[in-house]
Amino acid sequence: MTLLVLERVTRRFGGLVAVDAVDLSVAPGGVTAIIGPNGAGKTTLFHLISGFQTPDLGRITFQGRDITGEPPERIAAHGLVRTFQLVQLFRDLTAIENVKVGCHLQTRGGVLTALVRPKGAREAETQVTATARELLAFVGLDASAELPASALTYGRQRLLEIARALAAKPKLLLLDEPAAGLNSEETRLLAAAIRRIAAGGTTVLLIEHDMNLVMTTADTVAVLDFGKKIAEGTPRSVREDPAVVAAYLGTAEGAHA
Repeated sequence: MTLLVLERVTRRFGGLVAVDAVDLSVAPGGVTAIIGPNGAGKTTLFHLISGFQTPDLGRITFQGRDITGEPPERIAAHGLVRTFQLVQLFRDLTAIENVKVGCHLQTRGGVLTALVRPKGAREAETQVTATARELLAFVGLDASAELPASALTYGRQRLLEIARALAAKPKLLLLDEPAAGLNSEETRLLAAAIRRIAAGGTTVLLIEHDMNLVMTTADTVAVLDFGKKIAEGTPRSVREDPAVVAAYLGTAEGAHA
């Protein structure tokens, strides 16, 4: 069964059509990237998928369930979790505390349990701590577990945000420009983490401007231009598509937008 299906999804802002009758299917497993010039409608599409905005037309189905117009917290509870273009962490909490907050979104105790630790929850808390440490190690931050989030470099904050999102055990993880502001080494670590996430069974859907990251991590690439999907296929086929080259890439290699 297809994991995520968009059918003729449309979003208007006054006279501007930000997302124009987009059809998209995301199969379970692997990495799908959405690319396009600035203003192409990519982030608006993510808002629609994750419930932060409601389509004017069309339908969004996740695991066979119609989620069109559902609120973000309900969509997240179904297993569709996203990160944002700007890092959103609890900056005064340590790295491990940030991930434990994500873990407790899946427990009966809730976020307060991650911080207060009532006596009746000690056994569960031990397991949550172990899980948080595993996730930090998974993204390469095990040595930074006790550091406050604010003390991490921007790239490592990105990785921490991904670890926290994974703590919610998503079936589909939406990454909104995860490489924004990262240097080459941080981007390399991010790319490796994304491939490990997919290999572990979590499907990844990402928006990204870094074409090297897209071409080396994505299995499927969809291209938006002025709100319309103009191409979809393997990274190689999309890179060589004349419409994509004209609308977005400019050159077949090394382009950014």
